[in-house]
Amino acid sequence: MSVLTRNEAQTRAKLLDVHSYTVDLDLTTGEETFDSRTVIRFTAHTTGDTFVEIKPETLRSLSLDGHPLDPGHLDGNRYPLDGLTPGTHDITVDATMRYSRTGEGMHRFTDPADGETYVYTQLFLDDVQRVFAAFDQPDLKSVFHITVTAPPTWTVLGNGTTTRTTEGHWTIAPTPPISTYLVAIAAGPWHSITTHHAGIPFSIHCRRSLAPHLDTDADEILDITRACYDRYHQKFDEPYPFDSYDQAFVPEFNAGAMENPGLVTFRDEFIYRSAVTDTERQTRAMVIAHEMAHMWFGDLVTLTWWDDIWLNESFAEYMGYQTLTEATRFTDTWTDFAVARKGWGYDADQRPTTHPVAPDAVPDTASALLNFDGISYAKGASALRQLVAWLGEKDFLAGINTHFTRHKFANATLADFIDNLAATTDRDVHTWATAWLRTTGIDTLTAHTENTDQTWDLTVDHDGTRPHRITVGTYDHSLDTLTGAEQLILRDRFELDIPQKTPTTRPGNRPDLVVINDNDLTYAKIRLDPHSWNTALTHLSGIPDGLTRALIWNTARDLVRDGLLHPTVHLTAARTHLPYETDLALVQGVLGFATTHITDRYLTPEDRPTALTTITALCRDLLRRTEGLTARDWEQHHTTTPANPDPGLRLTAVRHLIDAATQPDTIQDWLNEGTVPGGPELDPELRWRILTRLAVLGATDEATITRELDHDPSATGQEGAARCRAALPTPEAKQAAWHAMFTDDTLSNYLFTATAQGFWQPEQAELLHPYTSRYFPDAIALAARRGPAIAEAAGRHAFPAHAVAPHTVELGEQALANPALTPALRRKLTDQIDDLRRALAVRNAH
Repeated sequence: MSVLTRNEAQTRAKLLDVHSYTVDLDLTTGEETFDSRTVIRFTAHTTGDTFVEIKPETLRSLSLDGHPLDPGHLDGNRYPLDGLTPGTHDITVDATMRYSRTGEGMHRFTDPADGETYVYTQLFLDDVQRVFAAFDQPDLKSVFHITVTAPPTWTVLGNGTTTRTTEGHWTIAPTPPISTYLVAIAAGPWHSITTHHAGIPFSIHCRRSLAPHLDTDADEILDITRACYDRYHQKFDEPYPFDSYDQAFVPEFNAGAMENPGLVTFRDEFIYRSAVTDTERQTRAMVIAHEMAHMWFGDLVTLTWWDDIWLNESFAEYMGYQTLTEATRFTDTWTDFAVARKGWGYDADQRPTTHPVAPDAVPDTASALLNFDGISYAKGASALRQLVAWLGEKDFLAGINTHFTRHKFANATLADFIDNLAATTDRDVHTWATAWLRTTGIDTLTAHTENTDQTWDLTVDHDGTRPHRITVGTYDHSLDTLTGAEQLILRDRFELDIPQKTPTTRPGNRPDLVVINDNDLTYAKIRLDPHSWNTALTHLSGIPDGLTRALIWNTARDLVRDGLLHPTVHLTAARTHLPYETDLALVQGVLGFATTHITDRYLTPEDRPTALTTITALCRDLLRRTEGLTARDWEQHHTTTPANPDPGLRLTAVRHLIDAATQPDTIQDWLNEGTVPGGPELDPELRWRILTRLAVLGATDEATITRELDHDPSATGQEGAARCRAALPTPEAKQAAWHAMFTDDTLSNYLFTATAQGFWQPEQAELLHPYTSRYFPDAIALAARRGPAIAEAAGRHAFPAHAVAPHTVELGEQALANPALTPALRRKLTDQIDDLRRALAVRNAH
């Protein structure tokens, strides 16, 4: 299949204006395919040749202005339209299209819990052609008139309000001009809850088997939605531009969510079947806020070409966290961003695949798909946060409102965005954009402090090229006998522009702790002065502000990854301070790094058991801290304090205790009893988690897995069983899992991921050794057969990340030289192999 190049898109955009699509879809023709009929009305400005895209199972007929065309002229996914004459034209395309099982195009899912079937579209980035014929590029916006024929018990959702005209026949209200990749349809026997706000319907939807769980959280989801909607209307001059706001939680969704105008689709793991922490609820709320921001930045005003995709995602990422902080009970969202998202950006920016936030060249759609990474999201949002700190929020909002007004229902570029910001301020936004958005890598800011006569000096060395406006926080040991000597108190905060012209002199003696980039307003590696670093390591839990603690944990993380801090020092700090931590996001983030990176990769296999013992001891400390919780505590969501621990803290400890178990006895007892002593009771997530760990340890079998699946036959139960079976430490189980992933080609995207997650286990290195060399050729062949979504899953989840050895790197480098490697898999392998090199470097540094 041909990918669309930027040059081709520019040529077509000059030739055509697309006025409308009339699309009729019939979803009643069988389980494998559906019928698609499309009429596109467009104008050609001059005489010229172009093409329309479609990826059919069968192309039945086409006509141009009523004249039949030969379906046999379809070339891959392109049908040529040669010799177009100036003027208005209609092209009609009638085709049979294939349902997807990989989350691309029109995905079809049958719920194992009740046998009900659902379909939904995911058309980003260039998958509209899997559903209907289109001029598939973002700057050919059009109006869409869509009708759908569906089974009579189904409800059809779309970008606009939907009307059942007769039994099984639905009409979706015409859209305003939108891009092809933003068209959305979801159909099935949805469980729906509808309310009205600000004069438009707000609805939330999920599959029927999840109805009780959606009902439980409906008030929270809708309250967040209303609060964000109202806050955006305070920030933005342009009103919400669509006729309704539906949020559909759909099965087997590849991304977190998709910003389809008027019909946002979310992965339905956000409808919680099992207990979650308040930080996980905050994450769901952030995704709601993020997607709503896209209604303006992305949907109302859309990029001209995919080189500006960062603007969509960075803006929504920044606005999501900021608006959640301003408008909801989640007031510490930037702490979660610092510990859960920013490291994603830092890691991506140090790999060979790094790119500018605003890349200079995205030559085609395949290249564009590779830029959905920590740079476009986390680094871009960090850059915007620094821009707001430097520019001021008033001028920033004035600039984006000018941007919306000038380009509504149209397309815009980075140059347009920067020009609109520059029009509202005297600051040199263009120079800022060049320094921040057109460069790669991470600046490093290193603090040096020195005592002088009744004053102290701060010098910040700047290794990099970007200007930074930072906050410096200074802290002293508390002299209050009630708070204790372990506590630190804030002396003061002051702003500093980097690069410095001269050292900064402050009154008094040197503080016990000097934190540069306090408030975490810039994007840079931070190195504290030696005196401050010693204070931080010994008194980290005594720092009063969670965001400051997050910055220091990120500094420790960077030092470990750069080979400058022994991984066991990080583990010791976690063991010392996390039992006193009050921010759940920090507990989850630090424990996640300690487990996934330090224990499983940066430490040698010989050191791993000791690390697991440390994590177990830490988690038992957290359990002791949360003893005595009542049933009411588990039902409520509240802020954690030392005297009032959140049940989420206990849940986090239980999860990590299960994952770190080296002997089966304790967790087997929990499974047998159906509860952890002192709570929580085991819900499906915890039961499958325990069973997976027992499988890794060789302490369960196929019969037990089957009995558990009989007890929980849901979609997540199916995934849990697939994960457990792949984790069993027998040659037969590994061969069966490998065949399912790399040969059979029938696994859905989610079942593939679950199988891959169970397959590779550090405890089973000897058993898995032969599969390390098999992985590379088998993954390359798989990616070529099954496309980008499965290629991404194969590169992310099925990669032998535990095999930290020079030989694995050599195998990977040989695979990268294979011309059959698809772009999606090449990108994932390049990143994974670089991560292996880093892990080896960390081991060799100590």
